[in-house]
Amino acid sequence: MPKMDEAQKAIKINSLQEELTALIASVRTEKDVKKKRRLIAKIGDYNRKIDTLKSGRLLSRETKRDLVAYSFIAPNFIGFCVFTLIPIVFAFALAFMRWDGSNPIQWAGLRNFAGLWNDIFFKAALKNTIIYCIGTVPLTMIASLALAIVLNQKVMGRGIFRTLSFFPYVASLVAITAVWKMLFHPSKGPINNILYNVFHVSQESLPQWFTGSLVLLSMILFSVWKYMGYYMVIYLAGLQGISGELYEAASLDGANTWDKFRYITWPQLSSTTFFVVVMLTINCFKVYDIAIMLAGGGSGELTTSSTVLVYYIYQKAFIDWDLGYSSAVAMVLFLMVLVVTVIQFRGQAKRERA
Repeated sequence: MPKMDEAQKAIKINSLQEELTALIASVRTEKDVKKKRRLIAKIGDYNRKIDTLKSGRLLSRETKRDLVAYSFIAPNFIGFCVFTLIPIVFAFALAFMRWDGSNPIQWAGLRNFAGLWNDIFFKAALKNTIIYCIGTVPLTMIASLALAIVLNQKVMGRGIFRTLSFFPYVASLVAITAVWKMLFHPSKGPINNILYNVFHVSQESLPQWFTGSLVLLSMILFSVWKYMGYYMVIYLAGLQGISGELYEAASLDGANTWDKFRYITWPQLSSTTFFVVVMLTINCFKVYDIAIMLAGGGSGELTTSSTVLVYYIYQKAFIDWDLGYSSAVAMVLFLMVLVVTVIQFRGQAKRERA
């Protein structure tokens, strides 16, 4: 920017002040709120320009403050771009390519996506992931809400019970999956022993909990048990934010326990439930470690009855080295999560407007 002499600076300041005066007059006569806000923002810009010209500084105070703020944000933002944003963009592009990680990248167009519909392993992973989500989300929500309601009452030892309920969430996944495998062991586990000795289920009919059609049920039950303590804490925070006067007024009107839950507790927890459902849904779509630990066996490989989308992405990318195809599967998973989340947000917005 060329340096101005005093005469040029004075002319520029006078011109800006005339425009500023016209803007102030426009604000006074403008009735549209949005246009008025835009005009007020312009007035601020003009004031900063006039202040910069009068002081002779290259940067205004506001600009310097912005630069200081951006300097604090910059390290985190640069890390986000390098390790998250750029890989995501590259994965989007790679979904339309064919690449094995060593040879040159080749254009594939939509062939990666077209091949998904003839891939039985992808179909199995997609079906298993959807079934796992449908089973885990409502059961975890119901269990955590029920726990929160019970442990929100003045019961003896509720602090201990809260800690015990939260413990599976913070415990090591390797340790608790090992315990579950021992509990549900086909021949040595206490669960099958109870079925055999108490309920007289024959040896041949005893369930194989981590193989075949029951593996998804085992994953769902394990996930509910592991995560319900975490979401119980969230529901407890929501319950403690409900005014006790509402329950007192309902009691005076003769409302029973179910009426209080239906007309007070559940509506007041709508925002909390929305958060729980969104987070649960996203976490269920990303399931990987639970499937590997429970159903992977000694080799860590999943069969078609237990494979999930994230495991299939890993398998195609780092075992088969078909990075383009694995990126296409990742894009399908991304779109599924995006669609479900958008639907949930729109549903919550409609409920809040109603």
